Amino acid sequence: METFGFYTNLGLRHVIDWQGLDHLYFIVTLALPFTFKEVKKVVLWVTLFTLGHTLSLIGNFYAGIEFSSYWIELLIPITIGLSTLPLVLPNKRFFESQTPWFFPFLTVLFGIIHGLGFGRYFSMLIPEDAASLALFSFAVGVELAQIVIVTGVLLINFLVLQLMKSNRIKWEFLIGIVVLSQVFVMIFERI
Repeated sequence: METFGFYTNLGLRHVIDWQGLDHLYFIVTLALPFTFKEVKKVVLWVTLFTLGHTLSLIGNFYAGIEFSSYWIELLIPITIGLSTLPLVLPNKRFFESQTPWFFPFLTVLFGIIHGLGFGRYFSMLIPEDAASLALFSFAVGVELAQIVIVTGVLLINFLVLQLMKSNRIKWEFLIGIVVLSQVFVMIFERI
């Protein structure tokens, strides 16, 4: 039980980390277009991201799959930047017209990339005798933290769009631009 608690807490702290806001930015851009009526869909997408993140940790730990940390650290903000496109581009019909599997697949892929950024460090923390439990517990912590972020985004959306009667397109554009500005900062820091 101690292992479960430790790695669940580590997963929570991994996502809600003020030194590395990449998870926060990604989940915000993922959840922003949704409302409480669509909570099942956004939680599914967040779970797909967690699945991808966990797959890369499993691959790193069990198969020793590693990639250049330079390229992974550069790809992470690029994935966040790509996730802002539906928020900042005026032609949202392009994004709505994609096949039903396109964005879920992309979400898993982005989760894999984000997980690769943490994989080497995480592999050093996992005890050999409790690797499966540690990986599972960490994934639970990541998922819980992401659901907290999604809930916060949906609540803020409700306040801004329903109570304050703000324009959805302008709201999404504003948040998308703020996140995109941070993406450029992250990219230039990592080049």
